[in-house]
Amino acid sequence: MQWTARKENPLFDSLTAIVQGLGFTLIDLSVSPHKGNVQVRAIIYKNGMKIGTDDCTRIHRAIMPHLALTFPTQGIYVEVSSPGINRLIKDASEFVCFLGRGIKCYRKDISDWTRGIIESADEKAVVIKGKEGMLTVKYALIAKAQLDWTEEV
Repeated sequence: MQWTARKENPLFDSLTAIVQGLGFTLIDLSVSPHKGNVQVRAIIYKNGMKIGTDDCTRIHRAIMPHLALTFPTQGIYVEVSSPGINRLIKDASEFVCFLGRGIKCYRKDISDWTRGIIESADEKAVVIKGKEGMLTVKYALIAKAQLDWTEEV
């Protein structure tokens, strides 16, 4: 797994501002053509809070006018959701968003899972508080990682 610096994306940046204004974090955004229309999928998160349908509806209503201006001649299909309790971490840069959440990482060096709570993360490694104490795991050693609700505090 590697840490990928987020590339400049004007749509992501403008939607991030809208989503943050409502107290949430935009984790992931994908835009793709779909049957002659544009399909937009947004993953939102708020640390320590469960995301419900009312939250997704609020975000949907808030970002829709901006998307209509961005894609004026196309139909837009928007899906807003939470990361889910077992979200597969796509990029190491996501660890920062999930501080305090349970995680499990399949490590290449030991060919086994390491489980615990994300204590901190930077561009090189994640610090996980597990049963044996604090453990720093470099991203190069992580083959796969996902949120793990069974490790919640």
